[in-house]
Formats: sequence, C-alpha cells, structure tokens
Amino acid sequence: MQFRRHTPGLAAVLVLAVLYGAATVSAANPDPTPTADGYSFERMDIAMPPGYDALEKRTVRTVNPSYHHIRSWISSVGAGIAINDLAGHGRDSGMCLVDTRTDSVVVTYTPTAPAEDRFEPFVLAPKHLPTSDIMAPMGCAPGDFDEDGRTDILVYYWGRTPIVFQAKDDVRMPSTSAYEEVELVPSSAEGRDYSGEPWNTNAVLVRDLDGDSHPDIIVGNYFPQSGVLDPSGRKDVYMNDSLSRANNGGGMRVLRWVRNDADGRPQYVEDKDAVPYEDASGWALGLAGADLTGDLLPEVYVANDFGHDHLLRNTSTRGRIQFSTAVGSRGPTTPKSFVVGKGSFKGMGVDFVDLDGRAKFDMVVSNITTAWGLEESNFVWRNDARSGEDMTAHLARGHAPFTQTAQERGMAWTGWSWDVKAGDFRNSGSPDVIQTAGFVKGEHNRWAWLQELATANDVLVREPSMWPNQQPGDDLAGHQPLAFYAPDGSGRFTNITHEIGTDIETPSRGIAIGDTTGTGVLDFAVAYQWDEPVFYRNTSTVGRSLELSLRRDSLTGSSTVPAYGATVTVRDADGREQVTQLDGGSGHSGKRAFTVHVGLGDSDGPVTATVAWLDRSGRAHSEPVRLLPGRHTLLLTDQVKEYTK
Repeated sequence: MQFRRHTPGLAAVLVLAVLYGAATVSAANPDPTPTADGYSFERMDIAMPPGYDALEKRTVRTVNPSYHHIRSWISSVGAGIAINDLAGHGRDSGMCLVDTRTDSVVVTYTPTAPAEDRFEPFVLAPKHLPTSDIMAPMGCAPGDFDEDGRTDILVYYWGRTPIVFQAKDDVRMPSTSAYEEVELVPSSAEGRDYSGEPWNTNAVLVRDLDGDSHPDIIVGNYFPQSGVLDPSGRKDVYMNDSLSRANNGGGMRVLRWVRNDADGRPQYVEDKDAVPYEDASGWALGLAGADLTGDLLPEVYVANDFGHDHLLRNTSTRGRIQFSTAVGSRGPTTPKSFVVGKGSFKGMGVDFVDLDGRAKFDMVVSNITTAWGLEESNFVWRNDARSGEDMTAHLARGHAPFTQTAQERGMAWTGWSWDVKAGDFRNSGSPDVIQTAGFVKGEHNRWAWLQELATANDVLVREPSMWPNQQPGDDLAGHQPLAFYAPDGSGRFTNITHEIGTDIETPSRGIAIGDTTGTGVLDFAVAYQWDEPVFYRNTSTVGRSLELSLRRDSLTGSSTVPAYGATVTVRDADGREQVTQLDGGSGHSGKRAFTVHVGLGDSDGPVTATVAWLDRSGRAHSEPVRLLPGRHTLLLTDQVKEYTK
C-alpha cells in the first residue's frame, strides 16, 4: 500500500531524471578547439542591385486575417539562396537569392567572382506573366531546363505556381533583359492578375526521375492551396491537423519534362499518381534525391513538417514517374520516431552524403532539437545495405535499411533546424555538415505557449484560432546560430561554429555551396530570415581535391548541359572510396552548385573516378577514369571524354 501511494511521486522523479539526463547529454559537447584547427572563413558582403539599400525592409508579412495573431509564425520562412555558373564561364561565381525583407529575387555574383564574371546585380521579377499582391518568392533553383547550354533560374512562390526564367539565346551575361518568363505549369489565365492555382511552395527537387536524361521537378508545397498572404482572404484557411502526423498540407506535385515547344520553351506535365496519395499530402519543407540502388534512378527523401517523412523508392520507366514508399524496422529498444517513415518529428531539410567513405549514401535530416523546448533529434540515417543489389531487394519489400545514429555522431541537437548541406571544406576526404537554425526572433520567450499547444488535442490544432499568439516581439529559438559540424577523426562530428565565426545569432534558412573561384576549394553562403544574406569565403588550410563538371550534349548538339542524375565513386591511392553525385537542386531553400567535389587529403597522385550515367537513349553506363587532382570537365555520351570548350 505504501509503495502504491508513492508510485506517482517515484514516477515523476524518474521522468525528471530522464529529462535531466537527456538535457545533460545534449549540452555535453567535447572541446571543439582541436577539431576547429585549420578551419577559417572570411565573412563577406554580397553585392545588391543599385538603390537596393533604400528600399523599405520589412520584418513580418501581411497575412490572411485568420493568421494575423500568428503572423510571425507564418512569416518564418522564405529566405533562399543558390550558387551556380550564371555567367557561363565555367565557374560557380553567380548567385540568386530571396530576400524576405523586400520579397525580392536578386541575381548577383559571389564576392569572390573575377572581373569577367561580374555584372550589375538586379531583381528578377515576372514582367509579362500574371502576378498578384498576395504572392511572395520562397526560393530559386538554377538549372538548364530547356537544355540549351545556358543556365535558367526556377523561382517558386507562395500564392502561385513556379516560373522558369529562361536564359535567352542572344544574351550572354545575366541582366534584367537576359531572361524570358515561362510558366512551369500551363495556365489559361490571361491579363495581369494571377488566377491560377495558389501553390505555397517551400522546396523543390530537380533531377532526372524517369531515366530519360531530362530534368524533372518535384515541387514540395507547405500550406494547401489557399490565400495565406491575402489580408482580405476568406477565413477558411487552416493549420496542420496534427503536430506529429499531419496529412492536410499542400504536399508534392511531380512534374515530368516532355519537350521544348516550337519556341524552345520547356514543357512539363504532371504525373498525378507518381506518389501514393497518403504519402503526398504532407507539409513539405525539404526534398532530396540519390540513387541508392545503382539503377541511376534517384530515390527521394521527403522532409515533412509535423508529420511522417517518407523515403520513396523509384520505380519509374521512361515517360512515367512512379514511386512506392519504404519504411524502416523497429526493434524493442527503438523509439518510434527513429524508424524511417514513422517519425513524428518536424522535418525541415535533408541531404544525401557519404559520411564515412563507404561508397554509400547516408541521409542527414533537420528537425526541431531545442533543449528545454522541443528536444527531439536530428536524423543521421546510416545506410545499412550491403550493396546496391541488397538495397534493391530491401526497397522492393517496402523496407528501408537505415539506422538512426545522430546522437552517436554528435549531430543530434542543433536547435530549430532547417536546411542542411554537406561538403568537404578542408578537402580532408571527410565531409563537413552545415545546418541552419533558429525560428522567430524577438524579445519575449514564448516556449511555454508552444508547449501548451503541443499538448492540445489534434481536433483543435488545425484551427488557427487555437494557436497561441506569435507576433512581432515574440521569440521562439530566435537567437540560435547555424551549426558547422566538422569530423573529429573518430566518426563523430563537433559543432565549431563559434570557433570559426559563423555564429550569427539570427534565424538562418538556406545554404548554398560551391567552388566560386575554380581553385578546388568550397565556399558557402547563407540566407538569413529577415536579415541580409552573408557569403563565407573559405580561407582554411586545405588539401587537394577532385572537381568534375559532368556534361552531356545539349538537345541541339551545339553546346553541353549538366548531366542530371550522374554519380561518381572516387577511389584514392589508399583504397578509400567516396560516392557523390551531381545535385541538380535539393534541400530546403538552399541550392549547391552542379560541380561534383571530392576532397583527397594530401594525395597528389591520380585517382580512379568511376562515373555512372544514363545516355540520351536511356542506356546505363559506368566507366572508370584515371584523373589527377584538380578540375576536369567530362563529356558523357556512350563513353567518358575529357572536354575542353
């Protein structure tokens, strides 16, 4: 009887002990100083258009009346950034970015760009397509969508479908007159006022999905089709129908390239049944793809806010995009959310990366991981398949052979995490991982209110009126800096952001990575929510690298285009193997350059790079090439050829 009387108290003490232990573990980090040795970055300003500084800079959005009391929450996304070769000179010295302060898409150059790659920065805005006062850009993705050898820019929005800004034939350098606007989704709307579908997009994935060698696009929408930014809109909008398994979001739209029209404009059709319906209606914030099986068709990871993430097995055939869903398995000691496809965490961003040099793609996923707030965990999914064939067999059974290892890796707890990108910034042969963080910046801590919402019944959560105030001045994880995780040599990673000076205490969103100088060294840029973007020039002590520009003939044969879908496995003199890929555009709101980069450490001898690709007819090829460290352009036809313009 006495034991029963004390059971509630004992249980409470046990719960507190467990929570204290978890918080202690999350706060107990090794000394980052030794790991940070050799890393160095110079913070640089980004050139903006003439007169840009004089524009009014806002700090919150105008929203639907139902969202007015949570307008800071609604205003928490939209800052995006990308690095790519916009000038066409073979260097990743161009940038596009989304500045939420002005709702502008800015095209500019990196601060490290040589004189011949520089141009007058400008705002990229639709002039000839329908627009509205209740739309706002959320991100930009460079790509060659018409496959003519010039880099176009895909811009995606809240309030309308995406637009391709297609580079014109007769203009060589970026400018306001260098692009023609093309609707990504056909619309019958006429006039200046947009009346098409009000997509609310926060992520895109650009990749050859069906094996026809053309760039397809998956569009990840957050809010369902509604007037989120309409101050006069109807009060029929809603929020997530759960904080752990929401399925009432905008979801995924899968667009397949079919042709260029008579005027050379890319034409896409929607494969509406490409993803099982129950897995295509989440609140998407991140998308990434990689070939896990060796068939050169990318599997896709979907990071959904307030719901299950999904790993999609690619079963497409030429002319038809199709996915099935694979989920992980759970043991007696495995938390439910540590199972691929079964998690209740808040997926924000994702990247595929070979973390250990095993020639296998692992997956790093961002979640909300704030101590004494919502202390969930980031995901580091270790690829446990023995081979591509073994992965094929697992996925065919609907099983995803991955184990969650974020805590063992030292990357479990960052904060309110968003975009995540991996890159070898010291060319050591081991990748680093950058992760943006922070939510809403203010003076008044509102975690208690959010915790109260987290205990609410799901029936109430979908109603905006039931959400606690989140207005200007309120703060939720608003002072968290981005994380820069560097490998410490033991298989773990250490966050060295304070040691290298990347610890700006402002919510950050998109990460862009690229070799902006053509010297074999990666730089990066960050988009900050309601603040100016920042470029970080890499001044670290670096080893050697192999950089590959993977190209195939354009549709006209007069130039070359990115070889979407190509993968590379590099074997160095010590027998270590690393796998990477041409990333056509993935993540949350940041996009890396197309150049494939592999760090080689101190090795200066030739390495073997096995390139795998699909040719224009859909035939698979895999060819080993001996290459010296440095930058190489490879033309992929029915064989690999070193290419010079």
